[in-house]
Amino acid sequence: MKVVRTCAEMIEISKFYIKQNLRLGFAPTMGCLHDGHLSLLEHLNRRCDARVASIFVNPKQFCPGEDFERYPRDEERDLKLLKKNCDYVFIPYEKEMYPKGFSTSVEVSGLSDTLCGKKRMGHFKGVTTVVARLFGIVRPTFAAFGQKDYQQFVIIKKMTQDLSFGIQLIMCPTVREKDGLAMSSRNMYLSSEERARALSLRKALLTAKKEIEIGQTKAENLKKTMLKVMNNLGAKAEYAEIVDTENLQTVDPIHGEVLLAVAAYVGKTRLIDNEILRCKEL
Repeated sequence: MKVVRTCAEMIEISKFYIKQNLRLGFAPTMGCLHDGHLSLLEHLNRRCDARVASIFVNPKQFCPGEDFERYPRDEERDLKLLKKNCDYVFIPYEKEMYPKGFSTSVEVSGLSDTLCGKKRMGHFKGVTTVVARLFGIVRPTFAAFGQKDYQQFVIIKKMTQDLSFGIQLIMCPTVREKDGLAMSSRNMYLSSEERARALSLRKALLTAKKEIEIGQTKAENLKKTMLKVMNNLGAKAEYAEIVDTENLQTVDPIHGEVLLAVAAYVGKTRLIDNEILRCKEL
């Protein structure tokens, strides 16, 4: 495994694989790695000749007052985890990613305005800008993302199509702890008592799923159920939504393939989770 610090070196490595007609797989991360990140590399291993993971805490996707400064960072630990899981680790300096005079941004309208985008203004603009930059440097054949960040995946997919990147995106299933909590780097912020309350997000999704299975189709009722479960179990619910999986638009009554999505604060930590369901057509 080779650690790469500069954009120029990463571009040269990518050129080598392109010239050899070899497939390069890419998993962008912000570090503080867990089994969810490693699963992305496992999915890429089945399709690629070499794998690249990036570690870059992107300042552009943090909104004012969020946790950029305290976001967990442990490069030594991350490198140990990646040693047997990838071929290159791209860890660029901020001045490499955003050199002096950098003035370009990439934004996907519409898809960025719903769900998490309602409260985190500018967040997805920061995400698409950094991913577009990384795609231009790494030039992968495949790129893998987790379902937990479903809205992010849909937005990046749209950007990839619109800008003709020619990269095949892979959405990998959410990896969970034994008790069902979706793995997240921010879970490290939780106290033991908050950790127990964080399970309310998963409980809300499963409760709504069960109601759908026994015939409930009215989205408003299901959303109220999810909000009630989260709040009653100690989380401060931010939203509970049911949207179609392509355009992230509200579906009511529910039918076809839908996304149940929730967000809540547990203490000062914001967590998200979701479930994809395939419902009966009307």
